[in-house]
Amino acid sequence: MFTGIVEKTVRVIGVAAGPKFQRLTLALNWPDLRDGESVAVNGVCLTVADRQPGEAGFDVVQETLARTNLGVLKAGDDVHVERSLRLGDRLDGHFVQGHVDGPARLIDQRADHAEWRLTLETNSDLAKYVTPKGSVTLDGVSLTVATVDRAVFEVVLIPTTVRLTTLARRPIGWPFNLECDILSKTVISWLERQRK
Repeated sequence: MFTGIVEKTVRVIGVAAGPKFQRLTLALNWPDLRDGESVAVNGVCLTVADRQPGEAGFDVVQETLARTNLGVLKAGDDVHVERSLRLGDRLDGHFVQGHVDGPARLIDQRADHAEWRLTLETNSDLAKYVTPKGSVTLDGVSLTVATVDRAVFEVVLIPTTVRLTTLARRPIGWPFNLECDILSKTVISWLERQRK
């Protein structure tokens, strides 16, 4: 379980393909990081598989590569990382599982003196879980939905988010990892089952 409050933006230093998985190596310097620990990488819950001084490796299976933007990463790219919650931690964002629901493609971004606004489009199966003033996670960053129009929605970035994350630097067409709010998914799924 995570909060969507990114701890660091770190560099990908290696992507190695294996027969059943891909090894993603990050320039991650957390001295107390342990093998088997959960870390959200661009919002995807991954398990630490290997540690070397100043770096950590994660094995990413084909299912995850197909459903997230981890499959398009290459050495030199930046990613967001967050360690899992500990009992007693503050919950500054919202409850995030690290289970990406699907892509939200960046279709427009506008910045002016007042705000930085991203416009995204997802598929209709996921759009029903995106609600105005509700929470979503994009590449692991907890955000509040500003507007929704069918499968298109907008989020507004505060200056701190622009400075500390890669969200404002992604090109049009970037497939953000979208995780919809767990409460929204639970309630809507339950209501849909009751109608059957």
